[in-house]
Amino acid sequence: MEFPREVIVGNGTLEQIGDLCRRLGYSKSLFMVTGERTFNIAGRRTIDLLGDQGLEVNYLVVSSQAPTLDDIRIIEKEIAKCKPNAVLGVGGGTKIDLGKLSSARQGVPFISIPTTASHDGMASPFVSLRGLDRPHSVMGQSPMAVIADTSLIIQAPHRFLASGCGDVVSKFISTRDWKLAHERRNEYYGQYSSSLALMSARHVAENADIIRLGSEEGLRIVLEALVSCGVAMGVAGTSRPCSGSAHLFSHALTMIAEKPAMHGEQCGLGAIMMAYLHSMDWRRIRNVLQGVGAPTKASEIGVEPEHIVRALVKARDIRPERYTILDEKLLTHKSSERVARTTGVIG
Repeated sequence: MEFPREVIVGNGTLEQIGDLCRRLGYSKSLFMVTGERTFNIAGRRTIDLLGDQGLEVNYLVVSSQAPTLDDIRIIEKEIAKCKPNAVLGVGGGTKIDLGKLSSARQGVPFISIPTTASHDGMASPFVSLRGLDRPHSVMGQSPMAVIADTSLIIQAPHRFLASGCGDVVSKFISTRDWKLAHERRNEYYGQYSSSLALMSARHVAENADIIRLGSEEGLRIVLEALVSCGVAMGVAGTSRPCSGSAHLFSHALTMIAEKPAMHGEQCGLGAIMMAYLHSMDWRRIRNVLQGVGAPTKASEIGVEPEHIVRALVKARDIRPERYTILDEKLLTHKSSERVARTTGVIG
């Protein structure tokens, strides 16, 4: 089991990065992976704070919007050249995933510094890679530490927070899919990690009204849930408790749609439809998403209805080894359209 050693959440917590690195024994040099916008939001400040502690920081600004193997290879070369004590990922999901996997492949510890709360990758050991024949979820490493500065994250548009909620709410589905795989295929099922992921989803659902306000209290609720989801995957040693049929739908939609939406937004739509297939209370999931200000219709994320239907059909083939409700229902184009219309995802 892999867990972050320290998780620091709160207003102005980025100021603690120097002390944190000292406590963890990183006293010489560090390497930072960040993006063009996030460098200005938090990257430059991170370098200054570490410099005040006498730490040298080399960095790479990455423009990619999704992690690819080419990006990983480039970052690995830089890490090998600099030989840092640790790698920092400063930014959204892509930059954190890139730092997480490249550092793992070089055997260097990783620190996660998210600038949005858009999905659960900030504290998990897994990375979703793009640019292959289909999206791949691969093992990276759990961050040694997570610093989530709410004064920075709260500046992001509400859409990012709503996306994080969509990702968390989809745990209602992934935990049910995992239990189904255990019953049908005798796949390993971890009750504790499943309960932890499910508790995170319930935590968001019970506090939807607070989250919608966009307050720091609501942000902390979502951050706690996202970190707990990452820990659940660390306990299980698999992404199973947090990634099920709703995630497969999201990955398929990303491959099909001309302009896909954010991963968590798509997971939210997937969760509504997969709840219907599971004979769960799909209206409750829709209401939770609406309650936090997350989209529940294809039109709200700018995706064509036909792409929703095609993604439902394709989702099962994204990871054929991963048994979910999609292996029980075997959707056709006609039945997929019926599911999407019945749940109101398409008009």
